[in-house]
Amino acid sequence: MDGLIVIDKPTDLTSHDVVARVRHILHERRIGHTGTLDPFATGVLVLLLGRATRLAQFLSGEDKEYDAIIRLGYATETGDRTGTRIDGPNDTNLGNWNEQEIEAALQSLRGWIDQVPPMYSAKKRGGEKLYELARRGEAVDREPVRVCIHEFTAIKADGQLFKNNLDGTFDFRARVVCSSGTYVRTLAEDFGRRLSVSAHLAELRRTRVGDFRVENAVTLDDLKTSFAEESLGSLVMPPGAALSRLPFVHLSGQDVRNASHGREVKLARSEWADGENVKMCDAEDQLIAVGRYDAGAQLLHPHVVLSEK
Repeated sequence: MDGLIVIDKPTDLTSHDVVARVRHILHERRIGHTGTLDPFATGVLVLLLGRATRLAQFLSGEDKEYDAIIRLGYATETGDRTGTRIDGPNDTNLGNWNEQEIEAALQSLRGWIDQVPPMYSAKKRGGEKLYELARRGEAVDREPVRVCIHEFTAIKADGQLFKNNLDGTFDFRARVVCSSGTYVRTLAEDFGRRLSVSAHLAELRRTRVGDFRVENAVTLDDLKTSFAEESLGSLVMPPGAALSRLPFVHLSGQDVRNASHGREVKLARSEWADGENVKMCDAEDQLIAVGRYDAGAQLLHPHVVLSEK
């Protein structure tokens, strides 16, 4: 079973839990995901099956889109709702921000920004994951990471910017479109700082990864039912769907055989950039390999081969 499937991850499961369940449902050992979601988060989790797992490198850097709820009023150790509450100083202005102040805070966090990874993250320091250090009560300096926030905008419910939770906190719902590697938890905390109040991420739903949207995702229950009814064909996409943004070329029969064995393919002059990745397909649009273009020699060098022809 080679291909791609988009799962709507439920809450309270890790991304690895989802992979394990899909392995069990499909009886397929070779399954990998292309971008972790925190256990409390839901939404798009792109899984690669079989030989398509070789394509993970091309999806890991895709932009992401989220529907987030930022809770203003207190922070947590982890930056999200799963962490222990940290009470800060009372803010008499809590809930009294005007629309111009909110827009200024949002605008200050758009574009290229430097983010300091949270201590409760999987980034490594000296061979150990930061969250392992954090659980031991250790805090270390972290180098900021450059990320791009393409969009950070309010989602108004009933025309209101905030929902008053009547417990001293307010919820702000936002749409976030960002580069890979962005921590929305950190974005939530930084948004609170711009408003001079403590904040954390209360809810997070990933609505898109690259071209894959949550509207086209399936639940684990749907997947289980489809497998039992032998109707997986409508859910599992071909490997080439993972690379819809790459240029492609149709190969002749001999070139298909060459590419399948990792041998270079000679091409006529092309407009591709030197070093550009190109999908190498057969006459039926089946993905044979991903090649890297050598503009000087006018050759495609297969560096990820899927076909076993």
